[in-house]
Amino acid sequence: MRNADQKMTGRTGLTRRRTTASLAAAAVLGTLLTATSCTDQSSAASGSGKLKVVTTVAPLTSITAAVGGDRIELRGLIPEGTDSHTFEPPPSASETLSKADVIFLNGLHLEDPTKKLAENTKRSGTPITELGTDAIPESDWIYDFSFPKSEGKPNPHLWTDATFAVKYADEIQAALSKADPKNADTYKANAEKFKKKANALADALRTDQQSLPADQRELLTYHDAYAYFGRTFGWRIIGAIQPKNFEDPTPKEVADLIDQVKNEKVKAIFGSEVFPSKVLEQIGQATGVRYVDVLRDDDLPGKPGDPEHSWEGLMRFDYVTMIEALGGQAPTLKALDVTEGWATNADYLR
Repeated sequence: MRNADQKMTGRTGLTRRRTTASLAAAAVLGTLLTATSCTDQSSAASGSGKLKVVTTVAPLTSITAAVGGDRIELRGLIPEGTDSHTFEPPPSASETLSKADVIFLNGLHLEDPTKKLAENTKRSGTPITELGTDAIPESDWIYDFSFPKSEGKPNPHLWTDATFAVKYADEIQAALSKADPKNADTYKANAEKFKKKANALADALRTDQQSLPADQRELLTYHDAYAYFGRTFGWRIIGAIQPKNFEDPTPKEVADLIDQVKNEKVKAIFGSEVFPSKVLEQIGQATGVRYVDVLRDDDLPGKPGDPEHSWEGLMRFDYVTMIEALGGQAPTLKALDVTEGWATNADYLR
């Protein structure tokens, strides 16, 4: 683990997992499948009445469900609880992408293998929209612990910042309206509803985080998913503990982490629901610092169909967890209604 000002060196660097082989494999697979016969006519135009929309990670799928509503058939390519950074599209993804009218990715190099496969498999008229890449200028990209600038791939986790979710909704509305003009008014109304609730979530966070002194709004996490959130809402991201290839840190590295936790005087260490970490648990025990292992960055609460199984439910859960674990209170966030179930009409690739 390193502070934001420190450079990364050797194996102790906190780095994002890479799967170059998966990128190459996806490219080859996509190239082989390009020969599959496809029509350029959209589903909506051909009489099905609904756009076939394909997304990647669950938060994007949820926001798309909110904007598209019952006017789209939605398929999420990356199953919840799956590491999106190393996800390798299965052969069945090719058929799904070849039938899509609209494809939404996060971008910022999060899903490069899927992007390559989509480019080689989709119909010629199907647009690919990279929501994150379009939502933020390159000058504002964040490089940090797990995403060093030397590798050229920025932190892609814009959606944990509610203000960027609003931008995602605008982009989704524009793309759906262009593909399906007759339902443009519906997409606009749905997007406005989503944006109103996302802005209310951001306002509630700003209110409740005041229960914490400014110097206690700090995060030490396992997965490096809150960089943009921290910049927007004034939280300090101390670091992220994510050893290369998920190997266990050496005893010396663990000792260094323990020293840093003590020096920073953090009140809580945040682990990941998807990636349980024995190292974080050990550090918590050695320092007497509370270890909270339930944060989620792209795994929606509950199951499809549950009231809070949505992007808003996810972020409300995380914001409340952070504030309360650090000693604050979150009554405004808890009072929000997040029961739309926006992701319930999404089907995930098996």
